[in-house]
Amino acid sequence: MLPATTRSKAEAKLSRPVQVAEAIKDWVVEQRLQAGDRLPGETELIERFSMSKGTIREAMRILEAQGLIKTRTGPGGGSFVHEVSRQRAKALLGNYFYFKDLTIGDIYQLRLTLEPELAASLAGKLSEEILRALEENIAEYSEPATDIDEERTQHVASLRFHTILAEQAENPLLGFVIDFMVNLLSDLTVYRRLYSPPNVELWQQGHDHQQALVKALRDGDPDAARAIMSDHMETAWKLMRRQEVKMQNRFISE
Repeated sequence: MLPATTRSKAEAKLSRPVQVAEAIKDWVVEQRLQAGDRLPGETELIERFSMSKGTIREAMRILEAQGLIKTRTGPGGGSFVHEVSRQRAKALLGNYFYFKDLTIGDIYQLRLTLEPELAASLAGKLSEEILRALEENIAEYSEPATDIDEERTQHVASLRFHTILAEQAENPLLGFVIDFMVNLLSDLTVYRRLYSPPNVELWQQGHDHQQALVKALRDGDPDAARAIMSDHMETAWKLMRRQEVKMQNRFISE
């Protein structure tokens, strides 16, 4: 959190509704309200924050747009604290990177740092149900793709393997960041057609690494899990970069 003096200067540049929205969020935290708890009515908010009805209503609209409150009408209605879903949080954060022109290298640099540690932390801790889910996911691309549509589908499915792992992270921040990166890479792969042309080496390496990783996770071997995931990330980075260069060259030639 910013120091009080720095924060007050930053807040001074914000519009009144935004300032009130931030104040309401702070109040919710101070009161330790949880998802589903009712917020005070409009009259009480006007008195509490000494702002006009229009400013309070705009602040509430801002919070609702952010997914932090939910408004219900009718009997028992009102404004309630709402927990932002993982999917919505990824979508909102993805908007920030929409015009950042991310590269494969930008994403894999972080994946190579984080995912081996996630794999090591999960070794011997996953239920048989999750391990089977990982194996069932791998089975969706047990053979090389036969056409470009299947290649695209397999790329997305192979990335879903990493989403399943991210959802098991004991550290919720680590899990979210990895899940978000996987989501970015999936979108980037489809948007830039990085699955074209088909790459059998990329399929084979990914398939073999993931199978070996599941075994290490089931055996409870953190060192092997870390090493396999690290090699998986390095190999995928190299091969995906080749795909990226091929598509760039094709675009230039066209």
